[in-house]
Amino acid sequence: MQNPEESLIVSETFTFLHSFEQHYGTMHPFFYACQFMEALKIAKDEHKFLFLYLHSPEHPFTPSFCRETLSSELVVQFLDANFVSWAALTDKEEGLQMAATLNPSCFPFCAIIAPAPSDSIAVLQQMEGPISPTELIGILQRTVEEQGLAFRSQRAKQAEQNQKIIADRRLRDEQDAAYLAALHIDKEKEKLKSSALAGRIQKPVQVHNKANSEKVENHFNKTNIGKMKASTTRESQYKEVGNRGKDPQTAQILIRFPNGERREQCFSSTDKVQAIYRYVDSLGLPGIGNYRLISSFPRRVYGGTRWG
Repeated sequence: MQNPEESLIVSETFTFLHSFEQHYGTMHPFFYACQFMEALKIAKDEHKFLFLYLHSPEHPFTPSFCRETLSSELVVQFLDANFVSWAALTDKEEGLQMAATLNPSCFPFCAIIAPAPSDSIAVLQQMEGPISPTELIGILQRTVEEQGLAFRSQRAKQAEQNQKIIADRRLRDEQDAAYLAALHIDKEKEKLKSSALAGRIQKPVQVHNKANSEKVENHFNKTNIGKMKASTTRESQYKEVGNRGKDPQTAQILIRFPNGERREQCFSSTDKVQAIYRYVDSLGLPGIGNYRLISSFPRRVYGGTRWG
């Protein structure tokens, strides 16, 4: 159902057209019988400027302008080819509002309007008072040439932005779809893994054979004895180095451990940092696992690993 206010405005447009054709004939530009904002949207969609005419029937310059200029075949052809035309009566609803907005000082009044963001308008040119067909076409032509480039550039920029938005949205959709597909595959893998684990029966392995138990125990004892012998050998080696503390070719190093314990040991000037690591390992101190050697002053870390 049509809004009563919209019907009133459309009726005003038909009133203007009926009055114009009664007085000046049917040769006139194609005036859209709709609200101003609707005509502006049509212009935007067609990438054209809007030609606006405010008709004041009682003004003395109106008859000659309508009869000679608006009814000129050249003007009609030029406007219909390059503009979206819209007209209103200055003493009626929307025409009265546009007159208050544009504030013309004289009639007849015409304006060239470009669509702008957020349903606003940009008035590119105003024409007031009597004007000939040649003058009107000249003004219209110059405006299209001067403002058209900027208008097309803005339109191209807007189209580029729209394309970027569409491309970004498509990329997000593709990424979301790929993520959901990967998530579905992972869930299916988890299902198969859970099913396989549930169907598998695991039996604990127990040692029932006494001989096997003895073999395990003997292996353990031999391993510990080997480690003790190696440790004893290393300690003997470092004791020999320690006895050379008075040798000028040796350096005595104090080593402090995280538990507060301190050890002093002499090392040959030809020894490398690895020798200190070997010495610390030979002590077999509890709680010493992965460690690094750090000098106190100047502070320096020797190697990122035990052999670094």
